[in-house]
Amino acid sequence: MVILQMRSTLLRISFCWLISSQCAWAAPGGTLPDTHEYQLSNGLKLIVREDHRAPTVAHMVWYRAGSMDEINGRTGVAHVLEHMMFKGTDKVKSGEFSRLVAAVGGRENAFTSRDYTAYFQQVEKSKLDDVMKLEADRMSHLNFDDAEFLKEIQVVMEERRLRTEDNPSSLLYESLMATAYMSSPYRHPVIGWMNDLENMKAADARDWYRSWYTPNNATVVITGDVDPLAVLKSVEKFYGVATPKELPVRKPQVEPIQKGVKQVQVKAPADSAQLAMAWKVPKLHPGTLDDVEPYALELLTAVLDGYDNARLNRTLVKQERVVDNIGVGYDMISRGPELFLIQASLAKGKTVSQAEMSIRKALRELADKGILDSELQRIKVRILSEQIYKRDSIFGQAMEIGTTEIAGFSWRDIDRMLDKMQTITPAQVQAVAKKYLVDEGLTIAVLDPQVRQSVQTKQGAQ
Repeated sequence: MVILQMRSTLLRISFCWLISSQCAWAAPGGTLPDTHEYQLSNGLKLIVREDHRAPTVAHMVWYRAGSMDEINGRTGVAHVLEHMMFKGTDKVKSGEFSRLVAAVGGRENAFTSRDYTAYFQQVEKSKLDDVMKLEADRMSHLNFDDAEFLKEIQVVMEERRLRTEDNPSSLLYESLMATAYMSSPYRHPVIGWMNDLENMKAADARDWYRSWYTPNNATVVITGDVDPLAVLKSVEKFYGVATPKELPVRKPQVEPIQKGVKQVQVKAPADSAQLAMAWKVPKLHPGTLDDVEPYALELLTAVLDGYDNARLNRTLVKQERVVDNIGVGYDMISRGPELFLIQASLAKGKTVSQAEMSIRKALRELADKGILDSELQRIKVRILSEQIYKRDSIFGQAMEIGTTEIAGFSWRDIDRMLDKMQTITPAQVQAVAKKYLVDEGLTIAVLDPQVRQSVQTKQGAQ
């Protein structure tokens, strides 16, 4: 099981216009792979992408239910339910799901984010019906007892201890999000607050399952060496029998406009201090694909941190040596509000003030002087090379389709986004840096490193 909560640090779409009039999805021979969309009578959406380069298939089920749909007191339940989905149905015993997938030579897993929960299997094409039958079964017939839940909630709490409470970078990010957002549910960690996990009951997970795990809240994405009509027939056979339900009302929870700098300090055992700076910025909205600013912000991330010699790494790591590493994150499509995030680990002997000053100087220089067209073109070529590698993956194709659909867009919008991206100019990248990377929408989080206690010291204090 995987939790997805950090922002992407590179563009998730490719600049296919750089190489030809065809998209980077193009299969050998210059032909575009066919993509087919179907809607079942029970509301389930099916998207099938043909890619016949290898006899494998990726099968994914995406539920539009993530941590942003949780309520106070039950944070983390989306991720907990992800764990419980492997605990059996009336037909499949606890633990058997993974064994049965492995028995047909497949691999499988699941992941939860703020926006969704997704499950996948990757198998040889003749085994697609086998895994489809398993996944469709647990969409409607999950059945776990309280004892199974009590064991698994302990696993989740230990996961939180290891990945968050014993990880200074994760603690800093968690506090940053909780400080930056006032009303948006993005302020809660995907794994949930520990107190909520400690008080969670099996009934909470069952309620979540009954509320959101329904065909009219799901998208099935299948990519690989398949025949679309044969896939549709199987999906109708296995998923078509699922009964749709009325979904809970989703409240808007619009984030209030920030009116000044917010700051938070975290004290935790660590080897060095860390600094995170996050600005409120716009995202792309369905129906407004021509909005320039989100594309410019995506490109700005690459200007600052898109390659080894990008501006922040070159200046702060190599030249000034004020930080050991630095990263930038932004994602222009999501269900909730967005941040433009810069996070750095300080070099030995350097202060947070020095690091912040260097970051601000680099941003001010970009806002004042802009970037060269040649610099932007080099960045696009670098990103393209990384995207081509990703597009070679059957699983990568399914991931991109799924995340695009869950954010409220269509897989058909990807080409339009690509077309729009090619029109972005250096002046537009400069403009978003000048407009949004300002104090009015800034949240600063600082990790104050504490001396790590040895095991002997901890035991002596008990």
